[in-house]
Amino acid sequence: MLMEEAFLHFIWNFQHFNSRDLFSDSGQRITVFHPGFKNSDAGPDFKNAKIKIDDVVWNGHVEIHINAQDWVRHKHQHDEAYNNTILHVVWNNDAAISRQDGTSIPSLELKHIVGERLILKYTKLFEPQAAILCARFMDEIKPITLHSMMDKVLAQRLEDRSNSIFREIAFTENDWEEITWRMLCRNFGFKTNAYPFYELAKSTPLKMLKRESGQLATLEAILFGQAGFLEEEGQDEYHLRLKSEYEFKKRKYGLERALDKHQWKFLRLRPANFPTLRLAQLAALIHRQPNLFSLFIDSESFLDLKNELSIEQSPYWIKHYLFGKPSKTHSKKLGKSAIENLLINTAAPLLFAYGIHQDREELKDRALHWLASIRSEQNAITGKWIDIGLKVNTAFDSQALIGLFNSYCLKKRCLSCAVGVEVLNKP
Repeated sequence: MLMEEAFLHFIWNFQHFNSRDLFSDSGQRITVFHPGFKNSDAGPDFKNAKIKIDDVVWNGHVEIHINAQDWVRHKHQHDEAYNNTILHVVWNNDAAISRQDGTSIPSLELKHIVGERLILKYTKLFEPQAAILCARFMDEIKPITLHSMMDKVLAQRLEDRSNSIFREIAFTENDWEEITWRMLCRNFGFKTNAYPFYELAKSTPLKMLKRESGQLATLEAILFGQAGFLEEEGQDEYHLRLKSEYEFKKRKYGLERALDKHQWKFLRLRPANFPTLRLAQLAALIHRQPNLFSLFIDSESFLDLKNELSIEQSPYWIKHYLFGKPSKTHSKKLGKSAIENLLINTAAPLLFAYGIHQDREELKDRALHWLASIRSEQNAITGKWIDIGLKVNTAFDSQALIGLFNSYCLKKRCLSCAVGVEVLNKP
C-alpha cells in the first residue's frame, strides 16, 4: 500500500495504535496524554501536545512524516518554528533528526504498532475508482455525521464566496450596489455566458443605468449596444431605433464598448437561454427595480423577492430570440429555474457576505433560510449523490453537497471529512 501523510495524521490524531508499550528510537518510554491540536497553518503538524518521555512531561509540538529523513529534506532543522517539537512521528524511521540548535528529537515509528485491520479498511476505502469513495459505506454513517459535515461545508462555501466579494468590492470603492450589479450580470449568463455578462457589467456602470431606468427601450439600447449586438447593419426597425439611441447615449456618457457580438455563445443553448433574451430580461429588471442592492438585502419575504424577479421582457422580445428574426410567441417572464439560479448564486451569497461585513447574524441566517426554501439544483454532481441514495431536496442540500464533492471527494480528502473519519473509526 502507498502510505500517505494524511493517513498518519489520522492515526496520530485518534491514537490508532498500540499505546501500551511505546518507545522512541533511542529506547525512551513514551506516554501520550494529549496528541495536540491539528495545525492548519505553517509549522509543525500538531501543536500543544502533552507527552511524557521517560520521567519528564513535555508540552510542545509534534511533526509527522512518512520517512524520518523528510525532516531534513524539508529543512526543518534550519527553521526556528520547529524548535519546540518534542516528538517526531514517522511511518519509517530511516534517519536521526535534530532541532536548529543541534539537540536530538525522539522519534516514534508507527509501522509496527498500527493494526492491520485499520490499514485494510483504509485501503478498502481508497480502493475503488469511484467519484464518491465512501458510497459503499453510506448506509453505516450516522445521519448527524453527514448533516454536520454538510453544514460545515456550506458555511465554508458561503464564506469563500464572501471573501471573493470582499476582494472584488475593493475595486468598486466599496460600492455594494455596483458589486450586486456585477454578480447579477455574471449569473444572468449562467456558466456559458458568465464572462461576457461580467465584462458587460464592468463596462456599463449601474449608476448610469439607474438614471435611464424610466425608459425600458433606452436600457435595452445601452445594454445591447455595449454587448456588441448593434454594430451590424439594421436588422429591422426596432434594431435601428436601438442603434440610434445607443449612439446618442454612448456619446453622452462616454461609454466604451468592451464586447463584440462574436464573444457571446449561442451554440447548444435552448432559445430561452439565448444571451439576447437574457439581456432583454436584465433591462426589464433594472426598469422595474433599479435599486438592486436594496432588492436583495431589504426583502424580508422570500416570496416577495421571487415575485420581484419574475419580470416581463419588452413585447419585441416576446416574439423574437434574435434581432430581425420573428419567432412564435414565447414566455413573457424569466423562468422559475432562472429565478432560483439568481437566488442561489446572487441573492444568498450577497446577503451572507453583507451579514459578515455588518456583523449581522440575522442576514446570514436569512441567506441560509432562502437556500432551504429553494428547490435543489439538478446537475451532474447532485446526480452522483442521488445515485448513492441521498435525498437532495433543497438548494441548501445541493449547495452543501456540491461543495462537499468539489472540496473533499474530488480531491480524495476523505481523512479531512467527518464521513471518511467515521468510516475508519468504526470498529
